[in-house]
Amino acid sequence: MLVIFDCDGVLVDSEPIANTCFARALAREGLDWSVEETMRRLMGRSMKSCVEIVEGVLGHELPHDFVDRLQADTMRAFHDAPLAAVHGAAEAIDAIEAAGAATCVASSGSLDKMRVTLGITGLWSRFEDRIFSASEVPRGKPFPDLFLHAALRMNQQPFACTVIEDSLPGIQAARAAGMRPIAYVGAPHADGAALQTAAGEWIDDMSKLPSLVGR
Repeated sequence: MLVIFDCDGVLVDSEPIANTCFARALAREGLDWSVEETMRRLMGRSMKSCVEIVEGVLGHELPHDFVDRLQADTMRAFHDAPLAAVHGAAEAIDAIEAAGAATCVASSGSLDKMRVTLGITGLWSRFEDRIFSASEVPRGKPFPDLFLHAALRMNQQPFACTVIEDSLPGIQAARAAGMRPIAYVGAPHADGAALQTAAGEWIDDMSKLPSLVGR
């Protein structure tokens, strides 16, 4: 069995910080979305997909350095906040691995971003050579490409994979890949009702994850 963890919002409490930076960057370009609206529209998607959505709303291309400036601002915010791991995530990983399951990370974020977020929270070394990014596949979530890529690299069949996600695009991607989705709805930003409906199985506390995975 392989348990695939999303990164932002599942392992690290980064979504409020990252989306605050994103909303601030969009405001500079004339798009006045709140942090909540930015999360609703963009959370869980690759940066490429986010840019395409924003440009569609604006009706024109963003500046060529928009992503670079946004990422630099976000990295500074992660260090200043400071960024924290999701409560109970490390212990859940320990228990899942002790039960014999393999684990990995598959995120819409870039490898550089995860090197910072997982590094700050002490989780990078837990996964180091088992971290996969949407930048490695043609299509990000809600398409199945990333999760299928992770399963292939981990030498696992999709039906033997469980995906832990906190976004609707992530749940949709897991289902499209033929994998079992579990929604983490414990974060304040999570759309709990929608996630529970989409996934069917859910937890609101990471301490509940090992037993649910083992069912």
